[in-house]
Amino acid sequence: MVAEKRKDQKRVEKGNRRTKKIPLHPAEQYAKDVLDGKIISCRWVKLACKRYFDDLEHGHERGLYFDRDAAQHRLDFYNFCRHSEGEWAGQIIKPEPWQQFIKWNIYGWKNKDGTRRFNLAYESVARKNGKSTDSAPDGLFLAFFDGEPGAQVYSAATKYEQACIVHSAAINMVRKSPDLSRRIEIYKNTLVYPKDVQKYVPLGQDSSTEDGLNVYGAIIDEYHAHPTAGMYSILKSGRGSRRQSLIYIITTAGFEKNYPCFALEQRCKRILSGDEIDDTVFAVIFSLDEDDDPGDDSLWIKANPNLGISKYKKTMLDDYREAKSIPHLMNEFLTKHLNIWTESQTQWISSEVWSKNCDIVNEESLRGRKCYIGMDLSANCDLTAIVYCFPPTTSSEKYQFILKFYLPQDNMMDREKKEKVPYTLWVKQGWITTTPGDIIDLEYIRADINADSKKYDIQEIHFDPALSRDIIPRLIEDGFDCIEFRQGFLSMAPAVKGFELAILKGDLATNNNPVMNWMVSNTETKTDAAGCSKFVKPDRMRTGKHIDGVVAAAMAYFRAAQSVKKDSIYENRGVLFF
Repeated sequence: MVAEKRKDQKRVEKGNRRTKKIPLHPAEQYAKDVLDGKIISCRWVKLACKRYFDDLEHGHERGLYFDRDAAQHRLDFYNFCRHSEGEWAGQIIKPEPWQQFIKWNIYGWKNKDGTRRFNLAYESVARKNGKSTDSAPDGLFLAFFDGEPGAQVYSAATKYEQACIVHSAAINMVRKSPDLSRRIEIYKNTLVYPKDVQKYVPLGQDSSTEDGLNVYGAIIDEYHAHPTAGMYSILKSGRGSRRQSLIYIITTAGFEKNYPCFALEQRCKRILSGDEIDDTVFAVIFSLDEDDDPGDDSLWIKANPNLGISKYKKTMLDDYREAKSIPHLMNEFLTKHLNIWTESQTQWISSEVWSKNCDIVNEESLRGRKCYIGMDLSANCDLTAIVYCFPPTTSSEKYQFILKFYLPQDNMMDREKKEKVPYTLWVKQGWITTTPGDIIDLEYIRADINADSKKYDIQEIHFDPALSRDIIPRLIEDGFDCIEFRQGFLSMAPAVKGFELAILKGDLATNNNPVMNWMVSNTETKTDAAGCSKFVKPDRMRTGKHIDGVVAAAMAYFRAAQSVKKDSIYENRGVLFF
């Protein structure tokens, strides 16, 4: 009987809409405008909007119905919430249409038994689009105004201290609102309504109260920063006795694709695209589409639905110009401003920039030419890089590189399985040379350098003294000029900066060496302890992958560049005295 009544109501609403008696709700109008192309949106937002209208049409076949009153009840709650900081401090929060669309879905969809359809909501959007401000009302609503006796709601993070920071938006909102403060009491970091034993508290994975939770709601902000799914699992397991609990994840894209957030986002994309069916998960992802040009500022609204409201294009343009000039800032721009997952927060050189430096090198044409060697020796069983840099002989020529990599033969297969790196293929293709035994054979490398000295005019060999004491004395005996090049900030900074500038200009030719290409993608720059950007050096990213070729190439290039005679104004006209 109830089901028939809902079907009748649904038919009446559809008929009324056709006769314009019931206009579209602003949340629905937003979805329609997205699908009609009036609002510039990415594929995943379009699919979220399409899912809403498809479910209005066919959701009843799966026992779903839409409760407009419940959806509006959540939106009406904004009238009791005020901004606590910034230019709108003290003003009532007025959600934008895209925000209304999200809440409309999360709180409006119901199962046939009247409980909320979604128990997990995933919202991914670029930073500065009001995530924290918009999530605080959700926590307050679930804890105190959703009609759940004894509701326990949490602001969750990996650390309790971080959870308190996120939770502070809700606390300040209560302080700023006369309506909320009359009902909700504040005890340190806890919000409570003693009469119904309701509470809204911060929770970190390091908290002592993890076990025994009775979770009605949880807000997880910036889930991309969670290295494990531990917190999510704790919250999920703690909601067993609640009939319509909700875990609401609000995040920006991150830099660690091995973290659980990336896997969850991939699952959400499968749900949106229809490749996986799950009526309990709501998902919306604001980002650029795969083929979009990140430099096209007309598309930035796809990842920033609040562009011009809480996010300003001028700031984005300034940051983008800086990122184009400083390669390792580009990933940060793509991730934080355009909500695109990248490999490392501070990856040094993007693949697009590096590709300008991958010209083919004719090694035979370099015979007799002067060159400078950078040597990054490894521990006993690791990769070793020996890089030859040939200065240009004409104004149009690039710096030519011969890159040599060595790996012990006996442990290569074990390393390949452990590191998931195609060492065997690179050996077959000639990009890596194996040395006999299970440790690196320095005599083999010494012999190789001596053989090369008959083809090339080796000027200097630059080395890090840390692992070079066994081979350097022998190379000196062989007649090579060996110069110590320490790996500290003070010594490496000029080399890295000069090497980076050359890469930006596309001044290098590295023979499209796949080992070097891989190492460049592994590299980030590390500042000194004081955070001074002038003192940087190459550093392994948190994955611990190899960057040996980058270090050796930076040393070799630095010395080669110093050897190139620069035009000097003083050589032409002399020094003037005043």
